[in-house]
Amino acid sequence: MAGLLFAAKVWRWGLLPACLLMLQLVSAQTAPAPAAHDDAKTLAYEAVAIHPSKMANGMMWNGNDDSFTTSGTTVRSLLMNAYDLILMDQIEGLPSWGDSDKFDIQAKMDAETAAALKNLPREARNKQRGQMLQAILAERFNLKIRRDTKVLPCYELVVAKGGAKLKESAPDAPGGYSMNTGSNSSFINGHGMQLTSLAYSLSNTVGRIIVDKTGLTGKYEIDLKWSPQENPGSDDSGPSIFTALQEQLGLKLEPTKAPVESIVIEHVERPTEN
Repeated sequence: MAGLLFAAKVWRWGLLPACLLMLQLVSAQTAPAPAAHDDAKTLAYEAVAIHPSKMANGMMWNGNDDSFTTSGTTVRSLLMNAYDLILMDQIEGLPSWGDSDKFDIQAKMDAETAAALKNLPREARNKQRGQMLQAILAERFNLKIRRDTKVLPCYELVVAKGGAKLKESAPDAPGGYSMNTGSNSSFINGHGMQLTSLAYSLSNTVGRIIVDKTGLTGKYEIDLKWSPQENPGSDDSGPSIFTALQEQLGLKLEPTKAPVESIVIEHVERPTEN
């Protein structure tokens, strides 16, 4: 999907499928939590408009503090964001139109909901956004699912022979990262980044879920560059992601299998237009 773009402000909400060409996130990993909050109550969008999309190629997804809009999105993409899934294999039973039919969606919160969401800590805020999207899928697509687990090929992120080559961030450094997975070169540039976040972010790149098994719990300055999988070894390309991890960070990906959360679609319908 050429031209696929995901734009976010200060929140990180799931991952789009592996066809993502550019992902740029700024996440406040060290933001302090408010003194009190209520994350038990599920918030909801005040108004939701859904239409068949006329977007022939690509997909756009834009989020703001009080709304989100998406164009050319599929039900599979909505599911992956709503349930915080990484791989397409984590969804079973989706009808073929769930990958082919595209929709434009505009969802808007009222001022009270937007304020309540903004006051939540980052992780609780992301969870609420997912639940709000789950509600759209249930109400407008008549989605019914059951949760399951399946054993899938994964990678473990471990320290390579010779030790890690990581620079710890200053304790008061703001956390966040940017990531580009373009067709010519790819990189992650992170500040105050935990290796669990690095593993999560690279899962789409390698097509498997990566589990952090390094045992390293600090926050690091990450400067990782590699060649996309379709171009490794070409004259102008850099190393593969596997080689780059070892040479630049002193880390290694080891193949394994592990139980992974999945969802099984029991019922879903095309939404009525409004």
